[in-house]
Amino acid sequence: MSAHSHTATRHLAALLVLALSLAVSAHASPTREKSTWNYDGGVFLETDGSLPGEHCFRIQGRVTSDHFFDDLKRIDEKGLNTVFRRGKDVITEFPEQLLLEFSLFDMPCPSQLRQAGASPRTYLTRAEVSGLHLSLYWKRGLELRPLSGFKPVGFSVRQLVPFDVDAKDLPEKFEWNYALSVPSTGVPLTDSLVLIFRAPGGQIAARVAARL
Repeated sequence: MSAHSHTATRHLAALLVLALSLAVSAHASPTREKSTWNYDGGVFLETDGSLPGEHCFRIQGRVTSDHFFDDLKRIDEKGLNTVFRRGKDVITEFPEQLLLEFSLFDMPCPSQLRQAGASPRTYLTRAEVSGLHLSLYWKRGLELRPLSGFKPVGFSVRQLVPFDVDAKDLPEKFEWNYALSVPSTGVPLTDSLVLIFRAPGGQIAARVAARL
């Protein structure tokens, strides 16, 4: 067989392999993108807020309910609905009650971090935090539904110890801790719990959502 014949044979074999691979690909099932979220420990939330006069703060917390969130997983598959599972069971709604716990503490404002040599910043006072008003909502899509019936079940104020315990005339710094019992009977897991903090004048000081 001539060299030309060998080359033609190789080209024909390559074309047959390519055609076969294209045929297999055309009949193969499309690959599904899948992501899984685990909610052991509850649903966590965090945001920054501010009050007039460059008083800024951070809120950190979580939503729990006994062992409800243990081994609870959210499974998202491309082209399919979101499913929440615990083991083999499909879970669709929150339990009757949720426990919302969060802490509020002082943080420097971004402008204060950028200003070299700025005057000493002021810190949140008990009066300023006491003046904040908290509203809770269930959010579905763009709809916010006011949530009533939540009750305080815990509250404490902790004074933060400065790094330099021997320093004099330092302003007092505190951490405020809250715990609320939130009714949630019949609320689907696809809804989000929204917290909105308002200053005495009505302006929003902070907003954060706990979402699965």
